[in-house]
Amino acid sequence: MFTEPADVLRYIEENDVKFLDIRFTDLPGVQQHFNIPASTVDEDFFRDGQLFDGSSIRGFASIHESDMQLIPDVTTAYLDPFREAKTLVMVFDIYNPRTGEIYAKDPRQVAKKAEKYLASTGIADTAFFAPEAEFYIFDDVRYSVTSGESFYKVDSEEAAWNSGREEDGGNLGNKTPFKGATSPWPRSTRPRTCAMTSPCA
Repeated sequence: MFTEPADVLRYIEENDVKFLDIRFTDLPGVQQHFNIPASTVDEDFFRDGQLFDGSSIRGFASIHESDMQLIPDVTTAYLDPFREAKTLVMVFDIYNPRTGEIYAKDPRQVAKKAEKYLASTGIADTAFFAPEAEFYIFDDVRYSVTSGESFYKVDSEEAAWNSGREEDGGNLGNKTPFKGATSPWPRSTRPRTCAMTSPCA
């Protein structure tokens, strides 16, 4: 969508963009984000980026070295289709502001190094990295932590433990089996798959 910072600034102004959603990935692979007003984004922003506290991010840095810098990658920008206020999403690289060096624990840099190594071996010149989309839909979530009790309870109409429940209109028995959310087949009839690093499942 964009190749230069000037393209982003022009788009923000011409389309009345209200927020910039700053995104980066922590070490375990969870995408973190926060918003800033788009009106604060200027030419210097693309050079100086956004400072943040790395000690609050899992696996990043201890407090005495927690100052970190996010530098935008303008080629990743896109307009969030679900926000009520116009919001431009952009992925950022993580740097050490004291040295100006790229942060080694930034998963994007790990992926870039892996891609570079892959190309150096001659095995391939392109690699694709993407998140594994997993989500849970709950119809009821309850929890309590008091001086006299603590508990949590979740429920979903699609959960395996509701296969024997009486339901209005009848229970169709089409509940998601345990460890079966990403596969439409029951475990016993699932097609057999093999991998070089593991036996057939």
